[in-house]
Amino acid sequence: MSDEETTDAVTALHDLSAVDMIAGFRARQFSPGEVLDEVLEHIEGWEPHIKALYAFDPDGARKAAQASTERWANGEAAGPLDGVPVTIKDNIATKGTPVPLGTATTKLVPAEADAPPAARLREAGAIIFSKTTMPDFGMLSSGLSSFHPLTRNPWDIRQNPGGSSAGAGAAAAAGYGPLHLGTDIGGSVRLPACWCGIVALKPSLGRVPIDPPYVGRVAGPMTRTVDDAALMMSVIAKPDRRDGMSLPPNDIHWKALDKPLRKLRIGLLLDLGVGQALEKEVRDVAVKAAKAFEAAGAVVSEVKGILTREMLDGLDSFWRARAWDDLSKLAPDQRGKTLPYILKWAEAGAKLSGIDVIRGFNATMAMRAGAAKLFSDIDYLISPVSPVVKFAAELAAPLNDPEHPFEHICYTVPWNMAENPAISINGGYDATGFPIGVQIVGRRFDDLGVLAMAKTFENLRGPQRLWPSMPGK
Repeated sequence: MSDEETTDAVTALHDLSAVDMIAGFRARQFSPGEVLDEVLEHIEGWEPHIKALYAFDPDGARKAAQASTERWANGEAAGPLDGVPVTIKDNIATKGTPVPLGTATTKLVPAEADAPPAARLREAGAIIFSKTTMPDFGMLSSGLSSFHPLTRNPWDIRQNPGGSSAGAGAAAAAGYGPLHLGTDIGGSVRLPACWCGIVALKPSLGRVPIDPPYVGRVAGPMTRTVDDAALMMSVIAKPDRRDGMSLPPNDIHWKALDKPLRKLRIGLLLDLGVGQALEKEVRDVAVKAAKAFEAAGAVVSEVKGILTREMLDGLDSFWRARAWDDLSKLAPDQRGKTLPYILKWAEAGAKLSGIDVIRGFNATMAMRAGAAKLFSDIDYLISPVSPVVKFAAELAAPLNDPEHPFEHICYTVPWNMAENPAISINGGYDATGFPIGVQIVGRRFDDLGVLAMAKTFENLRGPQRLWPSMPGK
């Protein structure tokens, strides 16, 4: 595998960024129909190996692409994403498609309406050609599910793509078009991005309205480039009354990604003192990223993390109780269809007291307070995304232990609870060429600044390896 991208080869249509697709449609270099045909052909070769898709609808997509082609021919594009292929995670409702939540326990009833971000994408002219896979209830950082087939990582199909936006991460890395929508409540867009070598933004809570809303839960773009993530945000970051935590309208200029680094205060967060030990190759990539920012004019200093053992265990208790509340309402035979790992984890929630659960919820408030204090002294934070480089595809989590399920999310979950925007972007590779992500975190509501920092790093990090090749080719 080459260490550098080739600059003289013609980019295949399925590998084009959304920004370049729109430019090509406008210049009539190619049509939405031609792009979709190539994306579908590419998927046909890849999908048997990685199993990233759910509710794949090529026929419906072809009809939508034909309509988009006609609009572009008539100079009447429907919106900023007209004709661009998009996938949407299983748990984000799209009208007429059941929402299984990755689990065999769910009764498959067609959704009555598009959830807010899906609605915005459709209104913008995007071609929603498929949903993507996720683990049971989104409570795993894995491609393992009791409903979907096992999703694998395109960089190495023996390895896990991460989760819970597993299919979205795998699809983006494999080249299933440029735009993929995931959700994140503890790292669920950033961890797959880390392990799949892509870009994923966890926005500030409420920046992208979602239904149903929940503490720390957001929807965010998963793309190959920062510019595409910003383009997607310009569409999905619009208020929707269905989300009571939706932020008020804000006229953000999502293309303004220039970020002078001089005198910016950047914190470097490495060893946390809680969770899985940080592997050396991951640490080295984070340090290299920090040094790149420092060389460009930023002031970098190492900082301590805000997460404690008590906070992590409290959050575990809160989420176990929440999961058991859902599962306890099911008949025993239906509940038994749950992924065994998830069922064993959730069952412990039945033994928790009310005080245990309240203490667990209060951990989210402690994380918020810690984040506010940290960001009073820094502008941005750089850290690893995951403490480990990779783990096997068949595992539910890196440790694969339901008694200790969240040891790998210690770098990501605080920013969900504190509501800070955070992005994962590829920072380097291990000795075998497997990608390793870097996380950039900003103050609450500074989504544009986080994107701009990632764009700057995209230019600082140097040449990237070629995207993974289809097995057998």
